[in-house]
Amino acid sequence: METNSKSKKLVIIVLIFLNIVVLLGQIWPEGAPPFARTVNIIFMILSLLFFVFLLLERKS
Repeated sequence: METNSKSKKLVIIVLIFLNIVVLLGQIWPEGAPPFARTVNIIFMILSLLFFVFLLLERKS
């Protein structure tokens, strides 16, 4: 069970990092790297999958 908790923590850390990149791109669009659109899409997909996973886990 501890491994599951560690993996969730790792996913949350990755999502926070991606969220910071996306937020900085919104605040300062001129400074956004060329791969910002890709990071945006990856962040949105990973966030959606994580939230769906949490929702399904709670129902079980």
